[in-house]
Order: sequence, then C-alpha cells, then structure tokens
Amino acid sequence: MSTATAFAVYFLIWWVTLFAVLPFGVRNQEESGEVAPGTDPGAPAVHRVWWKLLWTTLIASAIFGVLYLAYTNDLIPFEWLASIASPPRR
Repeated sequence: MSTATAFAVYFLIWWVTLFAVLPFGVRNQEESGEVAPGTDPGAPAVHRVWWKLLWTTLIASAIFGVLYLAYTNDLIPFEWLASIASPPRR
C-alpha cells in the first residue's frame, strides 16, 4: 500500500468516525436549562469539539491500525477486495 493510499484510507476512516463521535455526550440548551437569547433551544450547550476531535483521531487510528495489519499480513487478499468491488456478473 502506497503512502498516498494509506493516507486516503485513514482520512476516510477518520471522517466517518467523526460523524459517529459527534453526537456523543451532547446536551442541548433546553436540557441544561440555560437557553441563550436568540439561539435555538436544540443547540448544544457545551461544544467540546477538541475532545471529539481527539477521540475521533484515537478511534480512527485504532481502526486503521487493525485494517492495516490485516492487509499487510494478507488476511484481506487483494483478489477478494477486487471481487467485491467489481460490478455483479449476470
């Protein structure tokens, strides 16, 4: 696997993981009882984006590490990946 391919795969895993991690621990302003004037009551009370980016990076790195080891040890053969990525035969 080339460096560019590894980076692209990691980026895709990181991006999907970010969308999975974003809703964790979110409390909206209405639930916390402090709705700021002029804002939506469903808006997050505390964002904690940096913590979510850290967790996203840790989880995505673990997922990528497992997949990379499986790929380099030939647990996921290239021929199998090509067969499931090709259009179905009729």
